[in-house]
Amino acid sequence: MSKKNLKASNHSIDETRKFHERYLRAINNPLRRKILRTLKEGYTTIEDLESRTGLDKENLIWHLAVLENASCVEKDNRQGTPVYKLTQEGRVVDYME
Repeated sequence: MSKKNLKASNHSIDETRKFHERYLRAINNPLRRKILRTLKEGYTTIEDLESRTGLDKENLIWHLAVLENASCVEKDNRQGTPVYKLTQEGRVVDYME
């Protein structure tokens, strides 16, 4: 699990259930799986994701927020530019479709 979820075993059953609901909601969408597959190549900017996925910026940002909330992607800054990368949880895309 990603750094923010390393202590998952210390979470209550309710917290764990909510995490799994967010996670399954995030990965159970074909557009978000497309984003995850695109992020397999490493750190990627919004502009790169737009051109690779065909999604407009507003929709892309919304889907990235869902994926980030489910710990599938992480947002970072590289030289003042926001970039996204796949987390270990996001690598589930390797086993889907």
